[in-house]
Amino acid sequence: MKAITYAGKEKLILEERNVPQINVGEALVKVNYGGICGTDMMIYAGVHPRAQSGLVMGHEFSGEISEIKGQSSFEKGDRVAINPIRYCGECEPCKSGNYHICENLKYIGIDLDGGFAEYAKIPIENLHILSNHVREDEAAVIEPLAVAIHTVRRSKFKVGDVVTILGAGPIGILIGIIAKLAGAAKVIISDISSYRLEVAASYGLHTVNSTEKDLIEEVKSITKGIGSDVVFEAAGNQITADQMISAIKTQGEIMVVSVFKNSPTIDLAKMHFRELSLSTTRCFSPRDFEAAIQFIEEGRINIEGLISHRLPVESFEEGFQLVKKSAESLKVLFKL
Repeated sequence: MKAITYAGKEKLILEERNVPQINVGEALVKVNYGGICGTDMMIYAGVHPRAQSGLVMGHEFSGEISEIKGQSSFEKGDRVAINPIRYCGECEPCKSGNYHICENLKYIGIDLDGGFAEYAKIPIENLHILSNHVREDEAAVIEPLAVAIHTVRRSKFKVGDVVTILGAGPIGILIGIIAKLAGAAKVIISDISSYRLEVAASYGLHTVNSTEKDLIEEVKSITKGIGSDVVFEAAGNQITADQMISAIKTQGEIMVVSVFKNSPTIDLAKMHFRELSLSTTRCFSPRDFEAAIQFIEEGRINIEGLISHRLPVESFEEGFQLVKKSAESLKVLFKL
């Protein structure tokens, strides 16, 4: 089978590998589509702390069961989404039901071989059945949608709130879509990419190109000088780390979604005097993943607008270069 393998800093290889052999309790999934994530870009850049050379990348993917061993309700031919989280079940977070922050958490496509291959070996417990209402390419975006759902759920967001999102990448836009569905009075989203902001606007989000307008002035104007109830930081740079404090209202909440490559400087004094709350979010719960599937199955979210490119697996280098160009791309998928 063909597989995209991480071979070192900015070095990927499309190689021929043997189809994985499955054990009892596992399924062999014929992968349909896999999406490139910001975490994949960290692996590609050689800065991810866990990914090792030889890894088959890809944690956003879906497919069809080709073979299965062990008792389960799944059958050969079932269309499935893959929850990539693997947890130990023994640590305190796991015992509390918070499997997504397991102290020994592993991710398919980061710690274990993933979905940028024609076939993937997946534990049965990580499979979720898909109805025929979900397209193959849509199914590859279930994982980032689950991240967005979890992020909004973890926040103090309430119906009628004004929300500001810093960063109009796939996660940022999905957070905006979920916040809007959940009853936000206004969703403001900023970026420097006109292309990404056009996509965000097509979902009814109020866009601000921060190269053309002062984001803070725009937020203050919309909120009559008060500031946003909740700010979601989804860009991961020093500029947005500064903006998140200025854009929020007194006693508001900042939710940090990004994994910062470089540690930002945070003005805690500004937060202290206004009683601001700073929260973080990681991954998603099983409930969030199931909700993401349901939203797509019921047609409540149109994923089509987020998919900018569908490329054959042979064009893997083009795909990773495209993701670097925010002026041209959003969610890039590989057809396996």
